[in-house]
Amino acid sequence: MQDFFVPDLCRVRSVFMLLITSELLVLVLAIVQASNGWIDWNYFALLSLFVQWTTLTSAALICLLRTRLAKMPVSRATLAIAAIVLLDVLAFSLFADSVLHPQPGIIGWQAIAKKLLLALLIVLMVLRYFYLQHQWQQQREAEMQAHLAALQARIQPHFLFNSMNTIASLIASDPEQAEEAVLDLSELFRASLRTGDQLIPLAKELDLCQRYLAIEALRLGPRLNLEWCIADGLERQAIPPLTLQPLVENAVYHGIQPRPEGGTVRIEAEARGNFVYLLVQNPKPDSNGSQHSGNRMALNNIQARLQALFGEAAVLKHSHQGNVYTVTLRLPKTTQHS
Repeated sequence: MQDFFVPDLCRVRSVFMLLITSELLVLVLAIVQASNGWIDWNYFALLSLFVQWTTLTSAALICLLRTRLAKMPVSRATLAIAAIVLLDVLAFSLFADSVLHPQPGIIGWQAIAKKLLLALLIVLMVLRYFYLQHQWQQQREAEMQAHLAALQARIQPHFLFNSMNTIASLIASDPEQAEEAVLDLSELFRASLRTGDQLIPLAKELDLCQRYLAIEALRLGPRLNLEWCIADGLERQAIPPLTLQPLVENAVYHGIQPRPEGGTVRIEAEARGNFVYLLVQNPKPDSNGSQHSGNRMALNNIQARLQALFGEAAVLKHSHQGNVYTVTLRLPKTTQHS
């Protein structure tokens, strides 16, 4: 059904746009028809009534037959829709002719033929527009898929060498912990290489964050403190993969690692109205240019993916309040099954 090139005429918005377009066409014809003044109002009223009823009934028939039409090739579906509209126009033309010219045996076949020809030309032009629009939309979605895959594939955690050194030092002293760290690291890189998923449940993203922080805790020890504040009922909230984890990674890399005394990373998630807000807080980074450059790159990457998936409904912003640096992520409240 989604591959069918004709919009869903069972929806009010689609029918409304079709009615507006047809009424504009009637207005143009009434202006052209007028011999005195700007517009022939009588012609406009009669033609509006005819066109609107024809449009509504044709849209209703196409809506009822949409499932069958969607299974046909484009050429057959086009012919079927054209036949539906022409039969509808013929029926209303005969009815209108019997009302306007009640004399028995007198039918204006020439006028009816003109209406059928005009209806055929309009239907073919509209269907051609729908087809080109559908092709453009499919191409746009394919480009977006490729763009998202490229953006996600570029995410490579820069803590690889530090993690490997930490694991190497644990092999002799604590092999079980080293094995657990290897599993966490492999899961993180498996997620970074999995480009087929556009959205995952928030619970999966939080699990990745916990695995990442478990590895960093081995390296930073008591310098890394964590605060979790996750509201209930958000486990299935849809989120692009590797969205929250890079923010947590930046918080550790820019806010904790450079400080000899360490600090606290706070992760919050709560729902407000139709949105879910995710916050990552850490001690304010210093003014090192390279660190801020890397931070901006990660934020721009995440922002690009959010815009591609959610549009303006998703917001990513960062702020400084005292000695606390906060990144806030707003997502529309949607459910994603694992």
